[in-house]
Amino acid sequence: MIAILKYNAGNIRSVENAIKNLGFECIITDNPAELERASRVIFPGVGEASSAMQYLKERGLDILLKSLTQPLLGICLGQQLMCKHSEEGDTECLGIFDTQVKKFPPTEIVPHMGWNNLHSLKGYLFQNINPAHDDVYFVHSYYSEICINSIATCDYILPFSAALQKDNFYATQFHPEKSGDVGEQILRNFLALSLTD
Repeated sequence: MIAILKYNAGNIRSVENAIKNLGFECIITDNPAELERASRVIFPGVGEASSAMQYLKERGLDILLKSLTQPLLGICLGQQLMCKHSEEGDTECLGIFDTQVKKFPPTEIVPHMGWNNLHSLKGYLFQNINPAHDDVYFVHSYYSEICINSIATCDYILPFSAALQKDNFYATQFHPEKSGDVGEQILRNFLALSLTD
């Protein structure tokens, strides 16, 4: 069973629909036992960092998420909350990835919204993805800095981490559930992961 983390963030239903369209069963839950039993955990979200972290901490989910050993995928806000610190609300995050979340410099083109390409792809998550042709969909005003855990980058105003990975933890700043056939392939790759990939 695939568990989609329920917390104080939006866009969870679109992830649920994407997983079901791939032919997989899933549940939306903040129950620790269900999260621990799941074969895969997805940590999606659109929202504000400090209120989302407060929800996780109030339920002990901040500690639980870091202890999980099955593949876990953070999406958008989920990726940002897996980093060390976010400038959004001056928020201490989970610290899974050793990088900071910064706000894009103020311009008329923030937020970063729409299709963009990826660079420097690494690992199984991007198997069968061609960065020359396969764009993905972004909506965000904050970005994760490039670091040792970066497995894809994007350039919008400045270069940033479009995807991160450390051990069994994966994350994308873009929305695979909104990225058409490309996003579907990335979700398939995640769901097919073994712990050796």
